[in-house]
Amino acid sequence: MKIILNQDVHNLGEEGDVVVVKDGYARNYLLPKGFAVLHNKANQALFASRAAAIEKRKEEKRKAASSLKERLDDMTIVLSVSAGDSGKLFGSVTNSMVQEALAKEGIEVERKRIEVASHTIKMVGSYSVKVRLYEGESAQVKVEVVSETALKKQEAEKASADRAEAKALAAKAKAEAKTEVVEEEVVEEELYGAEGIDDDDFDDEDEDEE
Repeated sequence: MKIILNQDVHNLGEEGDVVVVKDGYARNYLLPKGFAVLHNKANQALFASRAAAIEKRKEEKRKAASSLKERLDDMTIVLSVSAGDSGKLFGSVTNSMVQEALAKEGIEVERKRIEVASHTIKMVGSYSVKVRLYEGESAQVKVEVVSETALKKQEAEKASADRAEAKALAAKAKAEAKTEVVEEEVVEEELYGAEGIDDDDFDDEDEDEE
């Protein structure tokens, strides 16, 4: 069946493209979902009138893909998985895991556009994952696969070190505050004497004058 795509459809085409698909695929999925319309004179005329708007949207998608590619190519994400002492993975790295990690960085990518060959990632280490973008453009995301146990240990050690540092800073601040108090007391003694000024001293001076 010949149809006109009403929007971009993965592995099929882009908005405005005329494609031929199996009748069942068109009737049971593409047409009911609104992803496409029948190829006829009326719809051809409709898309011809929308050609400029469609091309404008395509250009915006190209720019967005180019910008996203730069960001993804410079990015490194960390995935924590179950692994043995030797570093061999018990679980597998999936495109869903990569998708979730990217989402935490504020990047939304369809799971089906992330290509992870799980059978090639068998050990902890550094890998590269392909992310397909618009019009055949793609990016390579650096992925650090780490042991879940090792990561928890590192986080615990960091938390312990942070607590020790905070405790040391608090002790230092307390010591400095105590030192300031002692210094103030010393200054007061130097200005006024250890006992202060006695009123009797003035009385003695008055008697001498008489």
